[in-house]
Formats: sequence, C-alpha cells, structure tokens
Amino acid sequence: MSYFAAALARTDDGWSGVELDLSEVEDLEALTDLLRDLTGEGSGPALMLLEEDDEHVAVVRVDGGVGSLDEARVFLSDRRAVQGSEVAAMLWEQAEPEGDDDDEDDEDEGAPPLAEPVGDIGLLADLGTPADLLLETCAGEGLLPADVLSTLCERAGCLDVLEQVREG
Repeated sequence: MSYFAAALARTDDGWSGVELDLSEVEDLEALTDLLRDLTGEGSGPALMLLEEDDEHVAVVRVDGGVGSLDEARVFLSDRRAVQGSEVAAMLWEQAEPEGDDDDEDDEDEGAPPLAEPVGDIGLLADLGTPADLLLETCAGEGLLPADVLSTLCERAGCLDVLEQVREG
C-alpha cells in the first residue's frame, strides 16, 4: 500500500513539519514519542497526518512536551482501513478507542454508510475543526484523502507547512 505521512508540530516559532517513514515506527508508543520530540518543551500539539491509497485518512494527536503523560489521540476516517492497512491496524489496535454513542443515530434510514469514522472525533476541535465538521469533511463527496488533510490543515493554520512537506 502506498501512503503519505507527515508529522506537523506547533512550537513557539510556529508550525514545522517532516515527512514520516512509518515502516520504521514499531507501535503507537514510538510514534507518540517521535511526535512529542517535535514539540520540544512546548505544549504542541503535534499531529501525524496519514493518507493511504486514496482511500482513508488517519490523524494522531499528541499534546504536551517531553515527559508529558498525555496519551495519543487517534482518528480514522474509515474503520475498514484496519483490515487492509498495517499502519491503520497498528494505530487502531494500540489506541484506546472512545465509544461513539452517536454512530447509530447518524445512519440514514437503513442506508449503509460509505465509511465508518472511528476514534476521537474531537481531536482537532481547538484547531478549527470541531467533531461535526471533521465527519462532514471526511464524508465530502469527491474529496480525496489529500484534500481532506489539506482542508484540516488550512483550518489549523498549517497548510503551507503540509504543502512544503509534500513537495519534499
């Protein structure tokens, strides 16, 4: 599977970013440490943004500086990604998924959803994308995962950094 993964971190100097090779990341704890290192002593946040095979998006958020006890927060745009993606499976298996009691209420009169978003849907709320807008963006007709990540980053004020990382 092909993917693009970027780590973006907000520091006192603004946003910075690097492309990630997730084949070298063994588990969510190692990814959390890597993201936390990017924030230095600052409060962050640090984000891992993943788009895989033009099919799904994953976002991992870590707050706090070195030594922070905060856990990583994980969001996947489609639960089915776990079945076909080693990276998505690694992220999801090791995260502590939050129960989303609203999932059943969101179904359209028995029509199966195109995707089943799972995880912490509020992880970007303070960065300009509240939970309902995150779900709406991920379900946007005609939007590729790269478009979704660009939209999320634009709202967070770090689109230019994401574009720099994509360009290499």
